[in-house]
Amino acid sequence: MTALLLAAGIVLLVAGAEGLVRGASQIATGVGISPLVVGLTVVALGTSAPELAISVGSSLAGRTELALGNVVGSNIFNVLFTLGLTALIAPIAVSSQLVRLDVPLGIGAAVGTLLLALDGTIGRLDGAVLVLTIIVYTAVLIVSSQGDAEGGASGASTNGAGADAPYFGNPSSAGQWAMNVGLVVGGLALLVLGARWIVTAAVDIAQRFGVSELVIGLTIVAGGTSLPELATSVLAGIRGRRDIAVGNVVGSNLFNLLAVLGCSALVAPGGVPVSESVLWFDLPVMIATAVACLPIFFTGQVIARWEGTLFLGYYGAYTIYLLLAATQHDALSTFSTAMWAFVLPLTAVTLLVLSVQAWRGRGAPSDGAHGAR
Repeated sequence: MTALLLAAGIVLLVAGAEGLVRGASQIATGVGISPLVVGLTVVALGTSAPELAISVGSSLAGRTELALGNVVGSNIFNVLFTLGLTALIAPIAVSSQLVRLDVPLGIGAAVGTLLLALDGTIGRLDGAVLVLTIIVYTAVLIVSSQGDAEGGASGASTNGAGADAPYFGNPSSAGQWAMNVGLVVGGLALLVLGARWIVTAAVDIAQRFGVSELVIGLTIVAGGTSLPELATSVLAGIRGRRDIAVGNVVGSNLFNLLAVLGCSALVAPGGVPVSESVLWFDLPVMIATAVACLPIFFTGQVIARWEGTLFLGYYGAYTIYLLLAATQHDALSTFSTAMWAFVLPLTAVTLLVLSVQAWRGRGAPSDGAHGAR
């Protein structure tokens, strides 16, 4: 019965997020907001709506471990599993804007979250800072879009977030407007109900198997609430829609940290407590995945299949570690030693070499062009 409740809750979350994203995106484009900005804001927030529903609901119910684990686990899942699987299906092109602006912003948000958590709690004041940051970020995007409407429109169609994107439309009739409003309201209702079912099922699973709510949040709940991002990125990769697959993940991770965690801290009476294991392991892993995006994205501006395989392998290793640590298995020490002593250093050296090669490769044509002049 618990498994059925969990599965039904995930289905409701995905359906609710789909309705919310479609309705809100078409309303936004109908009032003149460019598709590019809608993709960076409404769609990113919409695909993060399951995380928002779960984390805020958990905080209100006093299940703050589940709320925190959902946010951190979702961000790790989005980078390692979603991008890894998408790149494995087909190499993903990455725009220079993501490398210059969006990925560094994501890294900054991850590091900032760790700094706020150093005192052991993401308090209400910290939550207010996070929420204010996402409000300012969204406002800047909208204002810049309105200031350069023509450039935004052409850029949107160039990078794949324009007319062929899955959520954009242009409602022109009263019936369409009513349908879009209904999608938003219905989507929110499904999100709330699905979140309640998932929280109930996750707590029952944790109690039944003796696993902490934090681990359940980092694994089962995080994977379930990340299904909208996974579906969007995989479909975008299959259909060859440039930037949507990567931009969806980067934007959603930014909203998870700033909006979802911020709102969770605001509604929790004592803020969101951060355990030592999260502070010194899970948050650093989340930061490491964000930082790893820079060299991966920089090398040829394409996420290759072998890089996607590397991401998937790391997510598998991370999940195995969580399960071994939760059960205090005898293999935990050997597994940890192998990861820290061999796998991680080799990966770091490989990414460094690739980054240097890519930098030199970019420098050569530019020098040649300069000489030709």
